[in-house]
Amino acid sequence: MKLPLAEKPLKVLFVGAEASPFVKVGGLGEVLRALPKAMRELGCDARMFMPKYGSMDAEKFPMKLEMGRLRVVPKEEDPHDLLILNILVHTDSDKGVTYFLENMECFEKRANVYGYADDTMRWVLLSRSAIEFAKRSKWKPDFIIANDWETGFIPNLLRTEYAEDKTLAGIGAVFCIHNLRNQGTFDAAFVSEVDADFGRKPIPPFFADMKYLNGMRRGILYADQIVTVSPTYAQEIVSKEYGEGLDGILQERRGDLVGILNGIDAERFDPATDTVIAARYSVHHLNARQKNKTALQRQFGLKEDEHIMILGMNCRLDEQKGLSLIEPIMKHLLDNLLFQFVLVGDGSSKYKKFFKELSGAYPSRVGVHLEYDEKLPRMIYAGADAVLVPSRFEPAGLVQLEAIRYGCIPIVRKTGGLADTVEDFDPHGGKGTGFVFEPFDPQALLITVVRAYESYRNKREWMRLVERAMSQDFSWKNSARKYMALCRKSKRNAAPKPPGS
Repeated sequence: MKLPLAEKPLKVLFVGAEASPFVKVGGLGEVLRALPKAMRELGCDARMFMPKYGSMDAEKFPMKLEMGRLRVVPKEEDPHDLLILNILVHTDSDKGVTYFLENMECFEKRANVYGYADDTMRWVLLSRSAIEFAKRSKWKPDFIIANDWETGFIPNLLRTEYAEDKTLAGIGAVFCIHNLRNQGTFDAAFVSEVDADFGRKPIPPFFADMKYLNGMRRGILYADQIVTVSPTYAQEIVSKEYGEGLDGILQERRGDLVGILNGIDAERFDPATDTVIAARYSVHHLNARQKNKTALQRQFGLKEDEHIMILGMNCRLDEQKGLSLIEPIMKHLLDNLLFQFVLVGDGSSKYKKFFKELSGAYPSRVGVHLEYDEKLPRMIYAGADAVLVPSRFEPAGLVQLEAIRYGCIPIVRKTGGLADTVEDFDPHGGKGTGFVFEPFDPQALLITVVRAYESYRNKREWMRLVERAMSQDFSWKNSARKYMALCRKSKRNAAPKPPGS
């Protein structure tokens, strides 16, 4: 007997510019590894489609040809066959099925994932190739989940250029906003109205001027459903303060906008099994955690003291992360409170200079590592007592979730995913998992750090706070269920609306 349509396993194709472990630049890469995996564990046939980069390890990730010598660009637009491509496939019991777009000119010859003058053309090629793959493949997805501006052209193309293609009929388009600020290869805040892309005109031919093409706006306009990475961020981005100039169309599409909280891979980020940290521990055996504090102090060349409080940071050195709040108060805090501070991160030379000078002024109490490192963040989470996340805005945030998993208490600003995942500490009610402030103001952060410092001095109270935080469940399973429910709901209501309706 045939199952009713609603009970058939969903087939979902995720498309993005990066996905761990193949290549990871930021949080998007981690999401596109963990979310499809969580959905597969719930019975969904979730697969990944991404570029094949030259930096990938072919021996570690063996691939075979799925489709060869595809032309997705008209010959008149590509007379020298620069954009002929192959689709390769890698299959793994843990990572599932991943399809790779192979093109020497646009991806394999490039040293980096992002940062090229022709990036928009590269991502339009990725978007069109994903649709052509879905069109030609024996495996037909029910939904394509496009991620951030780089793939916002997928809903656009599906609902315009490919709208009458019967082989693609019934494929839903979900657009996921990971960070609304990034809309294209331009700074949206400084684009004139003359140059602005309002998303209604056709995508220009390849090798034409695509400088101001706004993939974020187009994804929002044409997707059947729009998802962002936390419920609070979904509410924030319809306002002028957080809408990055797109609050108007987000208001129009508010009925199709939902916030689903990002999770973390609870198996990968587990202090009970993590081989990176000095000593493994769990919420039921916290005494061993002390060894990680000593190892962290040794790693950063700080005075070894098991009683001193350690504040940590792991972030991109960028204004978004609230570093302008830390800059005017950190010396005052260090001069008046006895704690140590460690930081790992890369980014703005202005903030690199600040933290380097801070380390020089307090050599036994401040340690910094001013470049990306895969292992040091987990050493910080396992050894530090608290982590600072004072972001100006934070769509979801992974740092506070990973830190909580390791018993490192977050000090956060009440915004986006930080507001959804950290409850302010209430010693009288025995509630809370961290310390929360709301105004984007240095004094508000200073007061909150002092409050955390004073709470730390009550060891029994602090231990209960750590136990409560570590008992939270931020695994991907709950979020994966919500993504699947959204797809099923969208399929039931599957009559594509005109853009902006």
